[in-house]
Amino acid sequence: MLKQITSDLKRLADPDRAKNLSRFFKTGKGEYGEGDVFLGITVPEQRKIAKKHSAIPLNELRSLLASNVHEHRLTALLILVIQYHGADENSRKDIFDFYVKNMRHVNNWDLVDLSADKILGNYLHDKDKSLIYMLAKSENLWERRIAIIATFQFIKNDSFHDTLQIARILLNDSHDLIHKAVGWMLREVGKRDLPEEERFLSKHYKIMPRTMLRYAIEKFDDKKRKFYLNT
Repeated sequence: MLKQITSDLKRLADPDRAKNLSRFFKTGKGEYGEGDVFLGITVPEQRKIAKKHSAIPLNELRSLLASNVHEHRLTALLILVIQYHGADENSRKDIFDFYVKNMRHVNNWDLVDLSADKILGNYLHDKDKSLIYMLAKSENLWERRIAIIATFQFIKNDSFHDTLQIARILLNDSHDLIHKAVGWMLREVGKRDLPEEERFLSKHYKIMPRTMLRYAIEKFDDKKRKFYLNT
């Protein structure tokens, strides 16, 4: 099944799109996606392949996830999400453990954003969450992004405490991709409980990175947005 997946992806490769994606995902030397290889395949196309091959066993999926080809890793994660949401509790634990064990391959922002809340966050929503606090303090950029994005699942269930705690941990993070992720999650909190988001902002907006703040207040009205940006 692994060979069929890679063959299906290869047939959809678009060299021109691959060049654009390589630039967009910063694959140059010293950039966050250095060394990532793109085939140039859209996410909807990868979703179709993931659905077609969703029965692939984890031992084969591990090889796909370990590939240096971006679309191989993303397709593997899309399959993993499908498997997780169709599994019983015992199998979900196996998939969660697999995800954690292979987290080093979840190493670009789209890979994180399309999997972290759906697997890590979903599994931990009613369990001990010390793992995400450990990840939030990691030196690895992607582990820190996984930590905050995983809390999106909690937000969807109207639970905001862990998102706000992780956001505090990441307030002084140096990377733009963390600023964007934290701001996005704060905005999602505000969609469901605006006073809760504003209580957080009132304490921290003066020291927040500007990108984080801009993402957090994106849906505010002009007057309120100007207040936070200009005060």
